[in-house]
Amino acid sequence: MMTHPIRIAPSILAADFSKLGQEVRDVTQAGADWIHLDVMDGHFVPNITFGPDVIKSLRPHTQATFDCHLMIAPADPFLEAFAKAGCDIITVHAEAGPHLHRSLQTVRSLGKKAGVSLNPATPEDALEYVLDTVDLVLVMTVNPGFGGQKFVDATEEKIRRIKAMIGSRPIEIEVDGGIAPETAAVAAKAGANVLVAGSAIFKGGSVESYRGAIETLRARAEKARG
Repeated sequence: MMTHPIRIAPSILAADFSKLGQEVRDVTQAGADWIHLDVMDGHFVPNITFGPDVIKSLRPHTQATFDCHLMIAPADPFLEAFAKAGCDIITVHAEAGPHLHRSLQTVRSLGKKAGVSLNPATPEDALEYVLDTVDLVLVMTVNPGFGGQKFVDATEEKIRRIKAMIGSRPIEIEVDGGIAPETAAVAAKAGANVLVAGSAIFKGGSVESYRGAIETLRARAEKARG
């Protein structure tokens, strides 16, 4: 099986929105690999965050990968706008529309990497017919919509099963929700390599505090993976 490096993707959902550009610069300086962009519509999930215009305004602040997680339904009408805004990876939910394969093909046709996300209650067999069309699988380890939730323990075995399904394909496994040093280790041992964390990173309000949190998550994940 392919082994991808551990990547830390701070979710700006937990950042200080009054100085979002500075937060993105600071967390990149602190060692973030990707910037995770949680887009919520108040329909697919019970919260509203931001859209492509905000992402476009953040793009000049860092060269880090923009990892865009669309928690919106329908997603297809907005894929081009998020691509033009500067997203490098665009992830859609398997539950968000009836034509998942078409959505993923559209993302790739826009020159972006395609991701698919599963909610905690969605079985991994939803991936069976799209694995050759994705670059990333995002396993939700909480129910989407809010930050600061507790990691759903049952998703640990789900990550293992997805890792086995992927086999030798060059697909990264990302986890989002309840990620702290302890759960980062659990997820990495199960097979995840991209760790999304919000409140576990954006505390302390300084580059130094962000760096400490990122280094701790990375170290715990790498140790657990062996």
